[in-house]
Amino acid sequence: MARNTLSRSLHDLGLSAWFGGTLANAVALNAAAGEAGTDSATGRVANAGWDRWTPVNAAAIGAHLIGSVGQLRANKQRVAAQQGVGGMSTLKTLVTVAALGATAYSRVLGQRVSDAGAVASKSGTRPSKRTKVARADLAAAQQQLDTLQWVIPALTGTLVAISSYAGEQQRPSEVAAGVRAR
Repeated sequence: MARNTLSRSLHDLGLSAWFGGTLANAVALNAAAGEAGTDSATGRVANAGWDRWTPVNAAAIGAHLIGSVGQLRANKQRVAAQQGVGGMSTLKTLVTVAALGATAYSRVLGQRVSDAGAVASKSGTRPSKRTKVARADLAAAQQQLDTLQWVIPALTGTLVAISSYAGEQQRPSEVAAGVRAR
């Protein structure tokens, strides 16, 4: 039981940080960077913020994944025996893979922009006209990041909702009804 509690805690804390931190950076950091005074300063501030977030996000994702595996191990009999749990677990796994892929791709793009230095930007993810003309490759990366900054919280928010539903499936009355229905 203690191992399952630890797994649940790692799962929930990791997912909370992944979702909340990414959403906060999209809502606040990128917009606030736009207040830095110049387009170059905006790029520098946004890069600094996202670069600081990256190791925390990696740790959060790691905690979430470790917790997810622990939960799956602890609930493997219920996954097999209770109607609906296998489908929910499959959906959750697919959404997790999509969120991981979007996060990894976002990091590749973000690293490309960060490595280029103070890339001129209107906000953390919106290229300036100067960048569009002088560095079309970086402008394209920024535009993709502008989309991904919302895709990742949407996917991780979906995981929060699925996890809530999964918690409801663990109620004793739901377990009994799901096993009977199977």
